[in-house]
Amino acid sequence: MATASVAFKSREDHRKQIELEEARKAGLAPAELDEDGKEINPHIPQYMSSAPWYLNSEKPSLKHQRNWKSDPNYTKSWYDRGAKIYQAEKYRKGACQNCGAMTHTAKACMDRPRKIGAKYTNKNIAPDEKIESFELDYDGKRDRWNGYDPSTYHRVIELYEAKEDARKKYLKEQQIKKLEEKNNTQEGDDAASDGDEEDDDDLRVDEAKVDESRQMDFAKVEKRVRTTGGGSTGTVRNLRIREDTAKYLLNLDVNSAHYDPKTRSMREDPLPDADPNDKFYLGDNQYRNSGQALEFKQMNIHSWEAFDKGQDMHMQAAPSQAELLYKNFQVAKDKLKTHTKDTIMEKYGNASTEDEIPMELLLGQSERQVEYDRAGRIIKGQEVILPKSKYEEDVLANNHTSVWGSWWKDHQWGYRCCQQTIRNSYCTGSAGIEAAEASLDLMKANIARKEACEESPKKVEEKRMAAWGTDVPEDLELNEEALANALKKEDERKREEKDERKRKYNVKHTNDVTPEEMEAYRMKRVHHEDPMKDFL
Repeated sequence: MATASVAFKSREDHRKQIELEEARKAGLAPAELDEDGKEINPHIPQYMSSAPWYLNSEKPSLKHQRNWKSDPNYTKSWYDRGAKIYQAEKYRKGACQNCGAMTHTAKACMDRPRKIGAKYTNKNIAPDEKIESFELDYDGKRDRWNGYDPSTYHRVIELYEAKEDARKKYLKEQQIKKLEEKNNTQEGDDAASDGDEEDDDDLRVDEAKVDESRQMDFAKVEKRVRTTGGGSTGTVRNLRIREDTAKYLLNLDVNSAHYDPKTRSMREDPLPDADPNDKFYLGDNQYRNSGQALEFKQMNIHSWEAFDKGQDMHMQAAPSQAELLYKNFQVAKDKLKTHTKDTIMEKYGNASTEDEIPMELLLGQSERQVEYDRAGRIIKGQEVILPKSKYEEDVLANNHTSVWGSWWKDHQWGYRCCQQTIRNSYCTGSAGIEAAEASLDLMKANIARKEACEESPKKVEEKRMAAWGTDVPEDLELNEEALANALKKEDERKREEKDERKRKYNVKHTNDVTPEEMEAYRMKRVHHEDPMKDFL
């Protein structure tokens, strides 16, 4: 309800107001009128119809929902293109020197430059253009369709319709021309034909002249308007009858055929025990393994294999090309098969054509047992055989009589026939097994002989080194007094190394090293491998 500013109402007034609103919604009471005398829709919710308090509206109105801040003088009109306001007869001062119009100068003139301007000839004075200026808002300045005249679009429609009519006319003429050529050839072949055949030919020509409106409705696409988004989508006519029972309702048993709601597929037969004559649905596998589905599957497999081998072939991108290549492949395959068969028959002969096959072989029995019921359905004997492995089994190579992995020893796989652990090796048979055992025995004997002959390592005697790294001779005798002096000199040398301030200015070096000095150096030398070197 569009009401004035909210005022205090008693409980009785409030109840009467609610009853009046319900009567207006039901159409029993007249609708409320606004300031301009227009009816207000009673179904408008109160939060939209109630005016804000700061507007101080005394009467019901919906003006607060309109854009009341808009400029009333604003207009969306556009320039009047090509409008003229005045046609002068002679040149006026300040006008364009080229065409004689007062609304622009010679620099901005859009007419063709004259050899002698209108200023000097006073002839063919151009009329003055209509100059207009508009104050557009933000959206008007950026409106790319501002000033567009929709009535001019009929020219585009007429152009496309003319093209379509010309195309249809051309196609019809070509069709009639082909039929006439066909009729002429038939008349040349059958010169003594009856008049009925001529009438048939005329009828064929007349059928080609029929309007194509009937043929256009053949692949008609219907529009479905009631969609979720409210738009229309083009859908082809559904082929399933809506009165048919859905496949997932044929058998409501939980343990029956599985139905996948995402793909809407039920691969197995939902009613395997029912009469085949009464069933109209046998499962998706029945349709996939019958009719043209197998041929289509083979075509897909052929396109994949051809694409993997480098041939430019794709079933979805170019289905016609894929079908043509598949037919050519089938023809070439049949031709090669027949050629191979003829070659083998020419070389070895055909025993099947010489003597008749005995009746015992024609009506022979197999070891496969199949059980049928009274209706002719298979009860047992047609179970689905699962493959044992995706790899090839019982493949013997390189003269082996057993497969790889049939023998295991010392955490290694091998062949049982020759007990070799090297894959793809040539089979050596029992001779290889004997040779391997002989080599193993010989290796064990050599290891035992080596362990028996092995001795403990000899102790290495330490040799004392004399001066300059030579061996210390056994008959070396050191002078005790000279050794004591050498030890004192070694101590003084080390003290000088620690404190260079005590080093003398004139240092005398001798290249001759006595055995006593070498022994003193060896005794005073720091042994880095000695664990007690820090306590010396």
